[in-house]
Amino acid sequence: MPRTWKPNVTVAAVIERDGKFLLIEEETSDGIRLNQPAGHLDPLESLEQAVVRETLEETGYDFTPTALVGMYMSRYRSARTGELVTYLRFAFCGEPGEFHPERPLDDGILRTMWLTRDEIAACRERHRSPLLMTCVDEYLAGKRAPLELLHTHVSVYEEV
Repeated sequence: MPRTWKPNVTVAAVIERDGKFLLIEEETSDGIRLNQPAGHLDPLESLEQAVVRETLEETGYDFTPTALVGMYMSRYRSARTGELVTYLRFAFCGEPGEFHPERPLDDGILRTMWLTRDEIAACRERHRSPLLMTCVDEYLAGKRAPLELLHTHVSVYEEV
């Protein structure tokens, strides 16, 4: 039987405050990289729950998603395995909430940073994902879809 192809489903938070965007600096197999707070969808959670969780784990900020900026697909060759990896990214914008400075950040996260669009563009060689700049630019262009477009069926939350 042929192997089923499955892209990795990820979420990302586009968080802007006073003209600056919240990014993380993280240690990766390709070196130190910049990204939006982002990560994989876990079992038993909705996309919205995933982006809230990932933002808190990677930045220490609570996050309230207010809209979907876009859905993106990208592919790259893993430096670690040499295999092609496909990602399906759901990027949300929203409001940063309370900051929890006592909360430890996920392993590999070195620090959080607030950068302008131009500062982000000036260091493209350090971007973890080619979608980092795309998400910022589409957010700035006003691209938004209502969260009501997303539906998580109750079966997602059931243990089997």
